[in-house]
Amino acid sequence: MTDAPMTTSAATVTAGEVLSRYLNEQAGLFLRALPQAVGEAGARPGALPSLNSPTGSAGTGDLLRSVRRIGGALHTFGAVFEPGWAHESRTELRWLLNLLAQEPAYLRRSARLLAALDTLSSTGGGPLGAAGESRGPGMLAGHPGAPKARALLDRQLTLARTRVHSSVLQELRSSRLHALADRMTLLVGEAPVVAAAGSAAGEVLLPQAAVAFAALGQAVQALPWQRAATAYQGDALHRLGAVAPAPAPVAAPLPAQGRSGATGATGAAGDADGALAADDAPWHRTRILVKRARYALEVCGRPGGELDALDQVLDRHQEAADAAVTVATAARTPRITPATAYVLGVVHADQRLEVEAARYAFGRQWPTLPQHGWHEWASA
Repeated sequence: MTDAPMTTSAATVTAGEVLSRYLNEQAGLFLRALPQAVGEAGARPGALPSLNSPTGSAGTGDLLRSVRRIGGALHTFGAVFEPGWAHESRTELRWLLNLLAQEPAYLRRSARLLAALDTLSSTGGGPLGAAGESRGPGMLAGHPGAPKARALLDRQLTLARTRVHSSVLQELRSSRLHALADRMTLLVGEAPVVAAAGSAAGEVLLPQAAVAFAALGQAVQALPWQRAATAYQGDALHRLGAVAPAPAPVAAPLPAQGRSGATGATGAAGDADGALAADDAPWHRTRILVKRARYALEVCGRPGGELDALDQVLDRHQEAADAAVTVATAARTPRITPATAYVLGVVHADQRLEVEAARYAFGRQWPTLPQHGWHEWASA
């Protein structure tokens, strides 16, 4: 966390000095990580690491972290900067973030889905579980559609990742990236701030941080807490017990397989996808607001461990929701067998259980602002 003088001498240090210190550090990290990240992208498809992977390369991870923090600071404390410059900078940072985050996201999604399918189709005999019980077979153990479903997911995700990789390479050679690097060089020197930045940091930054926390609080209050209060045991799908279950039935394929006369089914599938997207949207929005609140605390030199944990939970929520969308898309591949569609349906349900489990965990961890002193601080 960035050292900020607001905690000790907010009356003497200006808002511009606090923000400049924070942005100088992040812009320097950006410029140091950029050449390495570009080199990683040019190596081979799949070279861009997962930001959350402990074994990932430092270049892209550091670059993504700096982009998110600079963008968050410019959004929360935008009134301190020249409006046109701040808006253009946020737009360009968002472009780079979306560009670089795609390939690592596909890598994580592939690992998540293939691992889920492997445990669901496992025949058991592995190490003991967390509670000490023996691990039995998965729900899809011995199912004829499991190998085909795995191959289909692997093929589609690899193709998507390769396409994204080619797009990233093209964009990283563009003048747009060089212009953004020039903007970051400006931040290393002196950020373009307005006259208000010369006022005391506490008087300028704390009210703007309060707006970020108010937006987060309102978003959380609007979440469907009654539904999220139930714990979902998604692991039960993976391990049914030590006794082998009866052979899994082969069900009808999921809707919209591309056969003739499937117009009604296609419409129903689209309605289902839309309903799930609408259900996930407020949680995805809350995830963005949690990140902005985290970065506001960093700028102001305040501890934010609770928000770090909440951010990780909502990251898991996003990953599981995106994985479920990928499986639903794969299940509509034309001419796949009913057995393959059945397996994909089970994997889709498994990922949706992961979504609900993340919501439950968020509800258990969400701290009310007054309990942690954030409300009093933000209202000061």
